[in-house]
Amino acid sequence: MANWFECKVTYHKIVENGLQKKVTDTFMVDALSFTEAEARVTEEVTPFVSGDFSVASVKRTKIGEIFRDDSADKWYLVKCAFITIDEKTAAEKRAVSLMLVAASDFKGAYDNFMDGMKGTMADFEIVSIAETPVLDVYNAKLDGGSQAD
Repeated sequence: MANWFECKVTYHKIVENGLQKKVTDTFMVDALSFTEAEARVTEEVTPFVSGDFSVASVKRTKIGEIFRDDSADKWYLVKCAFITIDEKTAAEKRAVSLMLVAASDFKGAYDNFMDGMKGTMADFEIVSIAETPVLDVYNAKLDGGSQAD
């Protein structure tokens, strides 16, 4: 099971008017520890940043699953409640899960989420969908150095 960390990287970026501006971008990294997450985000971001940068923060998230779309340019956080019925009390229980979905817009996020959930036997309900500041998602590296899917 993936262990997702949200990493924020601060660096100077040249903006549209040609001036340098200090920005902080957010990335998701699948790693075993905070140290590995920081090392991975540093490795992935270094080729795209000129000059100095720093990893401003690394925090563990409760993301349960990632739904990718290579044509998408945004990431959305979908909060989903899985609904079960307690056999003894007949009470409805809800277990909330967080999922990150790539999409170009809100409707695309909904569609990609529903496509990803096809075949799911459990009843579920979407609680919310919100755009995130995440720029990219990096899977764990396997022993051979290739990325996992």
